[in-house]
Amino acid sequence: MESCESIRAIIGDFRPELAIVLGSGLGGFGDRIHVDHCISYSDIPHFMPCHVAGHSGNLLFGTIRKKKVVCQQGRYHYYEGHDPQHIVHPIRVMSQLGAGNLLVTNAAGGICEGFVPGDIMLIRDHINFMGMNPLRGTNPDGMGTRFPDMSYAYNSHLSAFMLEAALETHVFLREGVYLAVPGPSYETPAEIRMFRTLGADAVGMSTVPEVIAAVHAGMQVVGLSCISNVAAGLTEQVLAHDHVAEVVGSAGRQFEDLVACWIGKIT
Repeated sequence: MESCESIRAIIGDFRPELAIVLGSGLGGFGDRIHVDHCISYSDIPHFMPCHVAGHSGNLLFGTIRKKKVVCQQGRYHYYEGHDPQHIVHPIRVMSQLGAGNLLVTNAAGGICEGFVPGDIMLIRDHINFMGMNPLRGTNPDGMGTRFPDMSYAYNSHLSAFMLEAALETHVFLREGVYLAVPGPSYETPAEIRMFRTLGADAVGMSTVPEVIAAVHAGMQVVGLSCISNVAAGLTEQVLAHDHVAEVVGSAGRQFEDLVACWIGKIT
């Protein structure tokens, strides 16, 4: 893969154990990493620039809590017009570079009663309401099985370590089901009522394609949602992306402490 060859020419024999995808407003976690290499997406073949606020568009290679990590500062969204294969391309690259574990993060609207902005939710399962699947099309040899099982998409052991980390860092960690929509329009109150009936606790516009691709590649996955707002119809507040980034940023310290502690626990 040309992307991997280009990156490998820069990072040498650095082999990450963990890949991290940082969602809207969460890019500041990169400051916690002792960075050896920072590569702009614009310098990697087949990577595209990020155009959404809060997504800087860098791959960071470095160390935190004695673990070698690769951190994706900025993701691609379906609503930007990207092909599903492009959205998950960084996941496949990070997997081929050696990362066997993946932490996905996002900003999400709270559907579950009691969720408030600033809460952090451990993703236990997801609902794909995006109308697409990144595995559609040919399945090249060596990429993964044609029909991957999604019964245990979110690894129970990695999730257990996250719960332990939450106790140690005094973070009140919610748990629930994440539902992904294509965006970019926010959901209507009627849609939110439907999603609640389906069993969703939070809703967003990302993450699910990356998780599918990661499971397909044999990675172990854990996911976190930062609740940025109460979903449409559950409050009188008008939804806006600037507000989302502001709320997520205010929860950044808790999020960073939680993730750093969790990284120190995984083996």
